[in-house]
Amino acid sequence: MSNVETAPVEIECGREEQPEGAVHELLPGREVVLGGVRGMAVSRTLPHRDRRMVGAWCFVDQYGPADHDMRVPPHPHTGLQTVTWLLAGDVLHRDSLGSEALVRPGQLNLMTAGHGIAHSEESPAGRTGPLHGVQLWVALPEHARSAAPHFESHRELPVLSLPGATVTVLMGELGGAISPAKAYTPIVGAEASVFADTTAFLPLRPDFEYAALVLDGAAAVDGVDLTCGTLLYLGHGRDCLEIRTGAPARVLLLGGEPFAEEIVMWWNFVGRSHDDVAAAREQWMAADARFGEVTGYDGEPLPAPVLPATPLKPRGRVR
Repeated sequence: MSNVETAPVEIECGREEQPEGAVHELLPGREVVLGGVRGMAVSRTLPHRDRRMVGAWCFVDQYGPADHDMRVPPHPHTGLQTVTWLLAGDVLHRDSLGSEALVRPGQLNLMTAGHGIAHSEESPAGRTGPLHGVQLWVALPEHARSAAPHFESHRELPVLSLPGATVTVLMGELGGAISPAKAYTPIVGAEASVFADTTAFLPLRPDFEYAALVLDGAAAVDGVDLTCGTLLYLGHGRDCLEIRTGAPARVLLLGGEPFAEEIVMWWNFVGRSHDDVAAAREQWMAADARFGEVTGYDGEPLPAPVLPATPLKPRGRVR
């Protein structure tokens, strides 16, 4: 998915002193409308003004359930992976590698941009029912950020059965269940479906930092009451996470080794400097071969916004 804001703010992330051990930081989402004033509204919890990354996770959009068509024109990416995970509905992906894939609930679309790729996302013709899901980005480390782009579509993912919950592992590893999706840093992304009137305990790694987002329903996560729309940053140092429910709930767990590299994230690009981003923008607007061409989408590519007047600077990953 694209960041379609016409005046995107500079998002600067990198190395900073981390709080010691386990914490509770509530990061409320802000509403962003995709596709203009009549487009689909999403709740964006990362990047947040107080925290811009959790491990290598650097972007979290939550949408629906809503009776809206998704229509995001061809747009570019560099230096990141896009992760599409649905609870309801379906989304048609096309990219400049020639990939065309329909993602449905319980399936994972993973696109690695590397040096550069373009893609579009839209609701397929004849859509019925609401659309509900998340779009996530993962920042690529220096050794992989200029790699050749590729696309993966995983129809089967490992499921961890725990007392009170089943957990689908989207990326990385949790409790011995390992996702087939390609990851470039120590990371985990998982959806926990927690039964009604129960307490479930998810296994964690003390060296990872984590955050939790309720996707459906409500839950008390580590004693903090959560509903949809707020990301709970948990810090590191835990070996398990308690999730308590009344009604059934679905909770997204994101985590990973703290991302030590400084990055600059602006619009749909992740780079290491202003020049990285400026070059990518110029090449996109010039229809450079770096990004290729998306075929099959009925519409024009998305133009890049104007760069800010002051140079983009890599700074800390938290304020």
